[in-house]
Amino acid sequence: MSKKIKPYQGPAGGWGALSSTTRFVFGSKQPAANIRNLLRANKVKGFDCPGCAWGDEPGKHFSFCENGAKAISWEATTKRVTPAFFAQHSLSHLLRQSDYFLEYQGRLEQPMVLNRETDHYQPISWQDAFALIARHLQALEHPDQLELYTSGRASNEAAYLYQLFGRSFGTNNFPDCSNLCHEASGVALTQAIGVGKGTVTLKDFDEADAIFVFGQNPGTNHPRMLHSLRNAARNGAAIVSFNNLKERGLERFADPQSPIEMLTPADSRISSHYFCPRLGGDMAAVRGMVKQLLVWDSAALAEGKAGIFDRDFIAEHTVGLDAYLAQVAATSWAQITEQSGLSQTQITQAARVYADAKRVIITWAMGITQHKHSVATIQEITNLQLLCGQLGKPGAGLCPVRGHSNVQGNRTVGINEQPSSAFLDNLEQHFKQPMPRHAGHNAVAAIQAMLDGQSKVFIALGGNIAAAAPDTHATGRALTNCALTVQISTKLNRSHLMAGKETLILPCLGRTEEDVQANGPQFITVEDSFSMVHASQGVGKPNSPQQRSETAIVAGIAQAILGTKPLDWLAMAQDYNLIRDHMAATLPGFEQFNERLTTPGGFYLGNSAARYQWQTANGKANFAATSLPTQLIPEAITAKAQGLLSTLQTLRSHDQYNTTIYGMDDRYRGVYGQRMVLFMNPDEIKRRGLKEGDWVELSSVWLDDVERKVEGFKVVAYDIPPGNVAAYYPETNPLVPLHSVGDGSDTPTSKAIPILIRKQTAPRLI
Repeated sequence: MSKKIKPYQGPAGGWGALSSTTRFVFGSKQPAANIRNLLRANKVKGFDCPGCAWGDEPGKHFSFCENGAKAISWEATTKRVTPAFFAQHSLSHLLRQSDYFLEYQGRLEQPMVLNRETDHYQPISWQDAFALIARHLQALEHPDQLELYTSGRASNEAAYLYQLFGRSFGTNNFPDCSNLCHEASGVALTQAIGVGKGTVTLKDFDEADAIFVFGQNPGTNHPRMLHSLRNAARNGAAIVSFNNLKERGLERFADPQSPIEMLTPADSRISSHYFCPRLGGDMAAVRGMVKQLLVWDSAALAEGKAGIFDRDFIAEHTVGLDAYLAQVAATSWAQITEQSGLSQTQITQAARVYADAKRVIITWAMGITQHKHSVATIQEITNLQLLCGQLGKPGAGLCPVRGHSNVQGNRTVGINEQPSSAFLDNLEQHFKQPMPRHAGHNAVAAIQAMLDGQSKVFIALGGNIAAAAPDTHATGRALTNCALTVQISTKLNRSHLMAGKETLILPCLGRTEEDVQANGPQFITVEDSFSMVHASQGVGKPNSPQQRSETAIVAGIAQAILGTKPLDWLAMAQDYNLIRDHMAATLPGFEQFNERLTTPGGFYLGNSAARYQWQTANGKANFAATSLPTQLIPEAITAKAQGLLSTLQTLRSHDQYNTTIYGMDDRYRGVYGQRMVLFMNPDEIKRRGLKEGDWVELSSVWLDDVERKVEGFKVVAYDIPPGNVAAYYPETNPLVPLHSVGDGSDTPTSKAIPILIRKQTAPRLI
């Protein structure tokens, strides 16, 4: 594998994407099956791509992207992790291997249990695995000693059964992958507009005059979004990007499925304006836009012209304007420019685009949500949209872009550690049994409870929490502290090695595979970022008869512990229509669920805020009058640091989906054959007495006495603001303190880690 740094000159997509897609399709050793799978991805009577949560464009012949093809091919590999593999490799040996090595071994074949005496996993029957889980759960002193983690990969049906099982057992402990990423979006939007989801549909991108993109890299994380942005730009929409790094996908894009763009230099410019604020400076940038818009609005009114703000909308639908505008007036331009890292001229340019547009969409991802003040930042974005009435009309609204393909659906169907009273009332009325009413654990709280010995059993419905969660070493200790850990997975990953005193690996079907139960072939449903719910039905043959669907595994666990209360769990696993009938009876918007799924493309759940129905305590949309943070890095941190601090953000490479590493390249950033790199501003490299290619160690600074350090990172010059640096996760997750979380969201601050950088005399051997 050749290691090199070579700046990428081409557009996102294009021949690079086509070449990469071809390599992964053929690398799986069954290209014909993978091509068949790709043709059924995101199609009616096909399956929902596990790669991201972007919506499906109707009428497209090919509905997959490069990274979707990687995800599909990765899942459809012919490689299998057999009992012979586990007999050959001890747990201690596997712990020393890379995450890429672990997942590259292929699909898990049958249930395995760890034998502590031999330090090897060995086969176990499904019946005995369920009995082992039942024994541990029945021995718990309290239901809240159980943690039920969920990955966004899980279907609506599996997630609904999972939450019903947990609540029937007596707990609301549902730590979830959304706690680690977009929790701030749900919190902020619920407080501001009464619903924690985006208000736009995919069609709105075709009707927008301007689209403001904050803190996201669609070229890698959700490439199908580039089609929507490309089309919007061609329709005349201005696209204004605020992102800490220059990302090729937000600059130029060539559609790999367009012959014209593949055979000519006719790639599409994406962003009309591209601003690189400091990490955490987006709130100040938006505050500056509002401050400038206020000047123009006042000037227009003074001249007897219509103002910029939508006063009719504000008067009818909102509260809190005066307090918010007082905060805007009290915020100086000096504070705005210093904190944002942008000039007043740049912010004024962005405000001009906003003022000239009649219909504006603002979209964001984890570059916004993983900061201490993320909730306040999203509320500031919402304030801007409320000022101009940019909600509830075609081509306008708020759009958080989720990562997992069903993370939003999981929350909709009840994966929530703080469920609403209305939701619990519906469950109690329908299932004729009480439901727990106290708040449960989110992801950070669950990790701490396991560390403290308060939680004894951890069951994961998908995911790889050992690699995804912050403070890697603390998370590992938390898992190994459990009496039992259970991982429901498609492939081997780091979480299987952070083993409790007893540990199970339960192999499940993937999204792309046929799911045949006693009542015949089954399909599941998912919800995308636009509140569209649609069916997904795999087409590939499972590569082991021992693999079970997630729905069947959840039902098997529930039956082993609860028998047939409050329903016949095994009957649910045989016919998913029965699950959907219960969902229709208990979830608003899911009425006649099975019948509505016959509509090609599924159905729209709707959004109350888009209809001007504000499900807030006061029945109005709320302006949030929040001051800018006093400092992006707290004074207590800077006082403790012994050296020059930088702020680190963790991010994905292009050959990566969440914690799954497909390969060692990051094509658009010019990194090949390696992952241990640190992106730095060229001037800062010189200021620190470093040069490109130097090896450094990174240590984070926090308010405890724990040493958090990683070593062996190569310095790479990149277009990023001075004082800010970036590196890949999960390699840098050990630097994120467990309790460095967002205010009001408890989301780890993975985009705002104060670190010290020290030169190493020699690279770490890897």
